Amino acid sequence: MPYAQPLWRQIRDDLRAKIKAGIYPPGSKLLSARLLAKEYDTSHMTIRRALDSMIERDELIGRTGVGVFVADSEKDS
Repeated sequence: MPYAQPLWRQIRDDLRAKIKAGIYPPGSKLLSARLLAKEYDTSHMTIRRALDSMIERDELIGRTGVGVFVADSEKDS
């Protein structure tokens, strides 16, 4: 019997799908972690975990005091 993915991974996968669908195009700013937490009905820390995992893989770029942006995937090509 498969086990359920942790919520932060589900959120990460959903954000990846939104990026792929063009909802968040390269260079666009994501909602704040607080607003994402409200949208996903979860804690700020769960959102941070999802975002941090994407930042570590260079899918997102975090800019202290500015926000989190979708990385430009073209530079990796």
